[in-house]
Amino acid sequence: MKTVTMPNTEIVAPNILLGLMRIADKTDDEVRDLVRTARDAGIDFVDHADVYGNDLHGCERRFAEAMQLSPSERDAITIQTKAGIVGSGPYFDFSYEHLIEAVNGSLDALQTDRIDILLLHRPDALVEPEEVARAFDELEAAGKVRAFGVSNHTPRQIDLLKRYVQQPIVANQVQLSMTHAPLVAQGVAANMLGEQQSITLDGGGIVDYCRLHDITLQAWSPFQAGFFTGVFLGSPEYPELNAVIDRLAAQYDVPPIAIATAWITRHPAQIQVVLGTTSPDRVAGAALGSNLPLTRPEWYELFRAAGHLVP
Repeated sequence: MKTVTMPNTEIVAPNILLGLMRIADKTDDEVRDLVRTARDAGIDFVDHADVYGNDLHGCERRFAEAMQLSPSERDAITIQTKAGIVGSGPYFDFSYEHLIEAVNGSLDALQTDRIDILLLHRPDALVEPEEVARAFDELEAAGKVRAFGVSNHTPRQIDLLKRYVQQPIVANQVQLSMTHAPLVAQGVAANMLGEQQSITLDGGGIVDYCRLHDITLQAWSPFQAGFFTGVFLGSPEYPELNAVIDRLAAQYDVPPIAIATAWITRHPAQIQVVLGTTSPDRVAGAALGSNLPLTRPEWYELFRAAGHLVP
């Protein structure tokens, strides 16, 4: 498993993360089997959010109840969670009061004394960055959060936060897959009149911005065709793409999910892949793409087969 050091931290993390947004109805044994499979593959980083589950902090609580981590076991796992979405609205809330309440709730649900990385979960249009800075300062000083990041934020939204927040922004979790790749595809076709792909949808180059500012990108829904429209792997809607994936999977002697993972991990931005599956077999298969050496021709062949323009 390839690892990266999260920028401006001492956290050494795998380039594949285990997302746990779908474990609310899983049994203790199912949760333990999923986490154990991930750990055996080198994935010792789990991703949560306070809104994941059937009720607030539901998946965080299910994880803690099932795992019953000892202090040493807790130390061996990086726990990331997110705050800022109010599901009952729905709306977003980055106020000082909400962030403090959310983190305290997550600590209680996770049965831990600290969160390794806290992400702001989707941008709050009413953000008051001074409030965020106040919350971050208090959470860091109390030892409740080790590092901070964002999710689904544009470069300018990050810049606004950075004007007030003292702590480094270490991660930005964004949607990215072979077929949902405007973050990458736009730059390939920049300034091409009349091409939909050339239109900037990410607020000005998220990938390049994060590389320039030492912010680790994390790719959620890495196998989704679009915005929660189903997976592209094995889908009859993507015959050309799956033919290329299957050929490369046979060539590298890995399952197709490893090729889909490798397309992301091959990028020099050192993007982390956030797995959302609850299938241990799929976790083990995806892990094989952690350091799979796709060549430039192979990477671009997959890019073209996914429907993107290479001028």
